[in-house]
Amino acid sequence: MDDDPITPATPPDVPAGPASVPGEASSANARAVVWNALSWVRDLAFSVLVAVVLIVFIYQPVKVEGTSMEPALTDQERIFINKFTYSFGLGNIERGDTVVFEYPYDPDKLYIKRVIGVPGDRIRIVAGQVYVNGRALVEEYVPQWCRDSVSWPPTAPGEQPEEREVPKEHYFVLGDHRSSSSDSRSWGWVPRANIHGKAVFIYWPLDKMGRLH
Repeated sequence: MDDDPITPATPPDVPAGPASVPGEASSANARAVVWNALSWVRDLAFSVLVAVVLIVFIYQPVKVEGTSMEPALTDQERIFINKFTYSFGLGNIERGDTVVFEYPYDPDKLYIKRVIGVPGDRIRIVAGQVYVNGRALVEEYVPQWCRDSVSWPPTAPGEQPEEREVPKEHYFVLGDHRSSSSDSRSWGWVPRANIHGKAVFIYWPLDKMGRLH
């Protein structure tokens, strides 16, 4: 008796599975193309929806026009403003914030300035030096070449300007380029309802891309 193990022989040319039919392969390819197209459309729609939500409710792109916020912002730069924080009460408008708002006397005009006084603050400017609640304001964002010698409120020659208190729900704003800015010194307080949002990010030009301070 032969005790050697026996390995069954595999029949030659046995197919591993059912043979493919040309028509079925074409149908599978068509389904794959359609599925890929639908996936692309779904991803695009989702991206558009996210962009709309961001622009409508959170961030809005705006273009800077003019030189009143130099050197922090220059003419034709593009920035994002955050509308969400102020609109939903998640943050207060604070001194030093750069805000975009409707010009109080023309809602079709948008201005961008820096908040200097909040409701209840006492403001005066003596020969270009800003005082808030009796203290001289240190403004590192205003270089010497942007300063002027304007006093506020306007006074007669030889008189010192008196303090004025910022009314409730209003703000006192100035441009950083004081000698080239139309601001609260000229046309007064900005109502809270006019403020759209806080400027937070420069996205153009690329060499200045980054958070706005």
